[in-house]
Amino acid sequence: MRKIVLASAIAVSALGLAACSEQTEDNAADTMDSAAADTEANVDAMGDTMEDAANDTGEAMDNAGAEVEEATTEAEANIEGETKTEAAND
Repeated sequence: MRKIVLASAIAVSALGLAACSEQTEDNAADTMDSAAADTEANVDAMGDTMEDAANDTGEAMDNAGAEVEEATTEAEANIEGETKTEAAND
């Protein structure tokens, strides 16, 4: 009789562990899915941020180039005794 009770207790424990293990697997899968979704969202946001930064950098470079050209034309006009229009046409 004792062996039957012990065997039953072991069986119930094993089933309990199996159920717990299945629940744990489900929780782990849900956690992985959530982490993957978060990672995807963060990568998309990072890509958008990098694209915006690249566009801002391009605009800054264009503006800097225009400013250098303007300063060069003004310097040439002062050195040559010309107007800015004449210096820009040279």
